[in-house]
Amino acid sequence: MKTTIDIPEKELKAAMRFTKAKTKREAVNVALAEFNRRRRVEELTKHLGTFTSIMTNEEMEEEQMRHQKERLRGSR
Repeated sequence: MKTTIDIPEKELKAAMRFTKAKTKREAVNVALAEFNRRRRVEELTKHLGTFTSIMTNEEMEEEQMRHQKERLRGSR
């Protein structure tokens, strides 16, 4: 969707630096995606309670592999 908006130059340059974007469009898209991702996580934590730690993707994959190995051992 094409939209014309006035973005403060200082904020846009900072967004480009932080996102390592090569274009203004890319910087805005990355910033919006990150904003939305953080808000979704925030909503989930409201519904799920408080966490002392959140598993990383690698930890979740390791846990999944461990469960798969346990199921394979149990089916023998």
